[in-house]
Amino acid sequence: MPRPLRVAIVGSGPAGIYAADALLKSEVAAEPGVSIDIFERMPAPFGLIRYGVAPDHPRIKGIITALHQVLDKPQIRLFGNVDYGSDISLDDLRAFYDGVIFATGAMADRSMSIPGIDLDGSYGAADFVSWYDGHPDVPRTWPLEAEKVAVLGVGNVALDIARVLAKTADELLPTEIPPNVYEGLKANRAKEIHVFGRRGPAQAKFSPMELRELDHSPNIEVIVDPEDIDYDEGSIATRRGNKQADMVAKTLENWAIRDVGDRPHKLFLHFFESPVEILGEDGRVVGLRTERTELDGTGNVKGTSTFKTWDVTAVYRAVGYLSDKLPKLPWDIDSGTVPDQGGRVLQESGEHLQSTYVTGWIRRGPVGLIGHTKGDANETVANLLDDYANGRLQTPATPAPEAVDAFLAERNVRFTTWDGWYRLDAAEKALGEPEGRERVKIVEREDMLRASGA
Repeated sequence: MPRPLRVAIVGSGPAGIYAADALLKSEVAAEPGVSIDIFERMPAPFGLIRYGVAPDHPRIKGIITALHQVLDKPQIRLFGNVDYGSDISLDDLRAFYDGVIFATGAMADRSMSIPGIDLDGSYGAADFVSWYDGHPDVPRTWPLEAEKVAVLGVGNVALDIARVLAKTADELLPTEIPPNVYEGLKANRAKEIHVFGRRGPAQAKFSPMELRELDHSPNIEVIVDPEDIDYDEGSIATRRGNKQADMVAKTLENWAIRDVGDRPHKLFLHFFESPVEILGEDGRVVGLRTERTELDGTGNVKGTSTFKTWDVTAVYRAVGYLSDKLPKLPWDIDSGTVPDQGGRVLQESGEHLQSTYVTGWIRRGPVGLIGHTKGDANETVANLLDDYANGRLQTPATPAPEAVDAFLAERNVRFTTWDGWYRLDAAEKALGEPEGRERVKIVEREDMLRASGA
């Protein structure tokens, strides 16, 4: 009797779990069956949903419910707290599996090359997000002394950062934020948040719902300058062809024409301002210099040589995420992705690296919403199954599932399991219960391992 197809997935965020789901829905899952092991370097699953989504976004957190249903399937095992590259290598994985799918996402900040970017008080968005999301591998405190703050970028991450900085700690307390984050936010002195985009309202990358959420807080006054509402032919074409872009532009227009209210924290959305320098004194941020831009007819912008200095003492760059290079895999340094064709990893020679695949942001870069990841996973899995059907996969030396457990035990790797996630989940909910909160996130890795029964 033929054994099940054995597949390893590295990364337990949406990309990895969607790939597992696609495998489970395939014809192969019925006969001869599939056996999937998911490896995750954090003690808990769900990747960017747990450590990249703002805590006041329960709607997006709700995606965890759907992911949970996939991980509950008996054909899937979770190995948490296992780091690819140090705890287990590509050669190790090849010994146990017919195919390996990398779905490791992106957690680092894309660099930005303007003068002053390295000053004290200049921060990457990813680091701040990791702090307020209780990531175990970042410091437990965050400096929040600045009363006036700049956020560079006009995507959803920029909105998250601006919103978290502009809300009060008590507004965020009903969420899952851990005690150290609550204490940090209580000390936050920010009263003015300035979000900067180099192009216009039609080119903003906000999703409409995320943008409108800014205005729901009783403490945040959202302000848009009427002079920043401008469209050229390219912008009008964008609005006609993209319903989301049109909804975002309409929201911004409505905010630009209304009277400014008296909510205590002011959140300014600036367009046509391109950051050119972060200003410093004694090694610390004391201001931001921008160049006014104007539309060129195509929806792109050009500089006007008109400059403005903004009085801010902290700057957050939210200009995109970047994936970490994975050992033993080819790498495109410019895009920060693994070269691929339909999810098949490509070597420099152009040949497919046998039995090795990518999906999600490690494949196509950190673009698109969580839903876009599903189509990506389906394509990658379809090509893996095509290689399986045509005998192109390598044959593992020890495909028995228990061989993986024995290997990790021999390496003294303390790993968590899916049952362990249920224990950690229960522990976090128990922490929240006395305060009437759904959960309180456990931050320390050792505490997570202990609660998981690693």
